[in-house]
Amino acid sequence: MAEKKIKTVEIVNRKAQYEYQFLDLYEAGIVLQGTEIKAIRKGNANLSDAYCVFQHGDLYVRSMFIAEYEFGTYANHDTRRIRKLLLRRSELRKLERKVKERGFTIIPYRLYITERGLAKLEIALAQGKKTHDKRESIKEKDNKRDMERVKKIKL
Repeated sequence: MAEKKIKTVEIVNRKAQYEYQFLDLYEAGIVLQGTEIKAIRKGNANLSDAYCVFQHGDLYVRSMFIAEYEFGTYANHDTRRIRKLLLRRSELRKLERKVKERGFTIIPYRLYITERGLAKLEIALAQGKKTHDKRESIKEKDNKRDMERVKKIKL
């Protein structure tokens, strides 16, 4: 029997790691419509403007862009609709308590498809970085790039 190979889709919000300091990472399921999962499997999604909010004790992701499915009909989805995130009740309570504290927020960091074919969103409990912290991140990245360049020359 031939094994079915699933194409891995991974959409990352790279700007988030520059803007925020991650404290905890959580894996959350997403409530999607049929055409949304098809668009995600094609890699037509964007997390750059997305953010998470609590409404009535549930966690929702807002402003996450999933392009319309090109072969969709009249039942195609709205590209920036509010989508519910699925987490354990204890995790939701913990996150809600932290967000009510000053300076904490929940950022969608990575969207991917699991081996079982389910879409998962990796969210991070984060704290905003100050300007000097951002300069440190740039400095570290430059140093790492220079070290890689030196290693390449020695070989």
